[in-house]
Amino acid sequence: MGLVIAFWILAGVGIVSALGVVLLRNVFRAALSLILCFLTIAGLYITLSADFIAAVQILVYVGAISVLVILAIMMTRGVQQGSPSNMMVIPVFIIVAVFLGVMVFAVTNTPWQISSTPPVEPTTAALALKLFGENGFILPVEIAAVLLLSAILGAIVLA
Repeated sequence: MGLVIAFWILAGVGIVSALGVVLLRNVFRAALSLILCFLTIAGLYITLSADFIAAVQILVYVGAISVLVILAIMMTRGVQQGSPSNMMVIPVFIIVAVFLGVMVFAVTNTPWQISSTPPVEPTTAALALKLFGENGFILPVEIAAVLLLSAILGAIVLA
């Protein structure tokens, strides 16, 4: 019962933060709302017993992508202005409404199979051993981390 309540609370916060990404005029605040949206998605993964995907969500999206987005926003001028309004608001609203209707129709008419038993073994430990074990991929992961760090430092130096 507690997981269901946590799921719905996280879903509500996720929807509100996703709306904040789209509707906020300040680009920096929209980026912060995007970080909150990424965190709530990771929380949803945790409530669904997908702990490895939640960890990847936090590491990749909350950690790396959000930092790069905020760094790009800070390096550009006119952070306070945001996107100018255009004439495509009504056509986009119609397209989004049609897409939402198709999605709601697909979700409500799909026979979802729900398992009543949780996973027997956590998959995170086995997957971590497979990725980072004896013949794993720890060296490429560390090279990618050093490459991202050097790119961020180079951008700071150029700024």
